[in-house]
Amino acid sequence: MADEFTAGEAESEPTVVTINETLTSERLDRYLTTQLPHISRAGIQRLLREGNILVDGKKAKPTQHPVAGQTVEITWPIPKEIEARPENLPLEVLFEDDDLIVVNKPAGMPTHPSNGHESGTLVNALLHHCAGSLSGVGGVVRPGIVHRLDMDTSGCLVAAKNDTAHLGLAEQFKEREVDKRYHAIVAGRLANDEGEIDAPIARHPVHRKLMAVQPGASRNARTGWRVMERLAKCTLVEATLYTGRTHQIRVHFKHIGFPLIGDAMYGPKATAQLAGDTGVRAERQMLHARYLAFTHPRSGERKSFEAAWPSDFDKTVNALRKGES
Repeated sequence: MADEFTAGEAESEPTVVTINETLTSERLDRYLTTQLPHISRAGIQRLLREGNILVDGKKAKPTQHPVAGQTVEITWPIPKEIEARPENLPLEVLFEDDDLIVVNKPAGMPTHPSNGHESGTLVNALLHHCAGSLSGVGGVVRPGIVHRLDMDTSGCLVAAKNDTAHLGLAEQFKEREVDKRYHAIVAGRLANDEGEIDAPIARHPVHRKLMAVQPGASRNARTGWRVMERLAKCTLVEATLYTGRTHQIRVHFKHIGFPLIGDAMYGPKATAQLAGDTGVRAERQMLHARYLAFTHPRSGERKSFEAAWPSDFDKTVNALRKGES
């Protein structure tokens, strides 16, 4: 939960909220989520448990009711400082030179350290493999990281070994000059052979760890797709990212009614239904960054890479093929 608090909050004076009306049917923890929408209710409850929220100078309880005239004081905890350290972890290298490295990231490995994942990340592995030779643009937690994949998404990822390469790659991502194609297994049978999803994505208004399509949101999101194969009650698709929003493919396919199987955040019901119908259960979201292409920031040469399916993805596709036959 510590990553819900911005650095500014952690270093600033306590936040003070004055309650303007008495709400006898409202709990304090729920009320504070309306006043501090960037903090989840679970985050508010943790602050209450740890004594970081006072009402009129006294430790508050989550179940007490807001009363007009009361003053709520929130003290923000200082997040534990994280510093990435080299770790000798297995790493599948697709390409490497003096400027950059392209790897096939395994599912289950976070891209960079964060609270709750201080070790065992791709950055830890890269620091060991590259002997500390990674760009410093991303800071001590994200050295070399130009883009990221979700922890349970596998596939192609490029990291920069120096600042020149980092800035050159970052500019290509910003200008949408990087070709990113993913393979995914979605629940249900897509009727058309190809299509495009153009729908803006923003933070979910209630569940703050989730993203959602939000009409009117300022950041557009666009995903192209084509059917590769129709499987038992599923479809194997290739998705092309034209933008790079958080959880974009997962959110977009959920939005059109075809969530990724194995996606515990956006498709748990579809995953359970598939397991009941076919006996096939995916243990993580079936999403793999299959193809990555960009212009080498030093040589100017166009480079492209493909990452083979990991064993769990391959096994799931084959099991669903048998169910279709």
